Amino acid sequence: MLEPNYVLGLVDGEGSFYVRINDHKRRAKIELKFSLKLRHQDRHILEELQRFFGCGKIYIQRDGRINHSLCYRFEVNNKKELFEKVNPFFEKNPPLLPSRKRDFDLFKEICELLKSGSQDFEKIQSLKALMHWGSPYTGKPSVRWEREVTPSSENAMPVKPPE
Repeated sequence: MLEPNYVLGLVDGEGSFYVRINDHKRRAKIELKFSLKLRHQDRHILEELQRFFGCGKIYIQRDGRINHSLCYRFEVNNKKELFEKVNPFFEKNPPLLPSRKRDFDLFKEICELLKSGSQDFEKIQSLKALMHWGSPYTGKPSVRWEREVTPSSENAMPVKPPE
């Protein structure tokens, strides 16, 4: 059985909280997903993760790009399972990586809006746009990254500019 701290390490390194909005003419559909992808040699870890949460499915993910190997993805997209199993775990054991914790907090807020029956799609879209630091997949322009040089190091580190 996996330990909670091990699960947190996996999620900090390879996990994702994802929200997709399909804006159909008649009705918008909001999809929620928690996923984690590992190389095919580590599929057994995803099976342990599935047992740990007591939900989710494992999918094969082929990648034809050079230097990319066959992977498997553990995924939970059932809202009830997210609300009752995944979110409570991360509420009790928040991700350690600040960016992952921020994404979970936004994800959880969107989940709570949907669970309460909210139809405020503008609010959901604005919360979604804040996830993943404004990556191209959010529908908002990527965040401009700058390089910060510290006196103690000649190597520059990318930092997110203040908002």
